[in-house]
Formats: sequence, structure tokens, C-alpha cells
Amino acid sequence: MFNGNSTQTENFHQRFMLQAFLLAEKAFDEGEVPVGAVIVYENTIVGKGYNQVERLNDPTAHAEMIAISAACDTLTNKYLSDCTLYVTLEPCMMCSGAAVWSKLKRVVFGAMDEQAGGCGSRFNITENRNLNHRLEVIQGVMEADCEYLLKEFFRSKRG
Repeated sequence: MFNGNSTQTENFHQRFMLQAFLLAEKAFDEGEVPVGAVIVYENTIVGKGYNQVERLNDPTAHAEMIAISAACDTLTNKYLSDCTLYVTLEPCMMCSGAAVWSKLKRVVFGAMDEQAGGCGSRFNITENRNLNHRLEVIQGVMEADCEYLLKEFFRSKRG
């Protein structure tokens, strides 16, 4: 990635999380749970996605799954060993499993998912020693913004 102090690292992560956040806003506008994801390789976005579960009538059409598929296609490789996934909400068990199977280097997420998170809050798929790969997890990047968007979405659905 790069060498720098913690403020530089935080700014670096925020730069890519902002791109994921913009995709989450697109999901929000389309009536989808507002989650966006980008995958970064050598400081370049190589895959992106946002939730499309409703549009595609597909319970696996999560932002992370779409971004992983796009990145694998871009890099013409089933493994994303030197890539980082930025996602606005902590990946669920399915998406955390896909992060492990695709051998991502790191997951950076915004808001925690206390009910279904697979990166430490509810389950810990990404660091499970029974699996063949573990990855670094960084949480809380743009957390307040990500939480706000999710809360607004669910408030509007209840209203």
C-alpha cells in the first residue's frame, strides 16, 4: 500500500471508503439496503458493487459479492491476495466467507453489523483458524456516515 503515519493511513482508507459510500447511496436511491463496496489493488479500484438483492431477486447479490466478482474478472484471477475490500457495512457470513475463499488481504468496513456480521461482531469468519486463509480486518472507517445512511433507510421503510 504505502508507508505513512496513522493519519495518512486513515485518510487513505477514507478515500476508498468514500467511493463505497457513494455506491451505498446509489443502493439507497434504488430502494436497496444501502451497502456499497469497492476492491482496491495497487491503489486502484478494480471491482465495485452495491446491494442489488431486490432488483435481481437474488439473496446473494450483496455489494461485496458483486465487487468480488468484478475484481476477479478485472484481474483475471480467482484470488485477490493483494487486494483490500472496502465496504460500508460489516460483511455477513456469506460475504466474509467469500472474502476468505477469494484470499483477500484485508477488509475495511464502516458500520458494524451486530446481528449478522461475519468479521468479528457476531461471527468471526475472517480469522477462523479452521479455514485455509485469514485476513486483516479494520473497522470503523466513516462509521458514523455509514450508520446514518443505514438508519435513514430503515426509518424510511418503517415510516
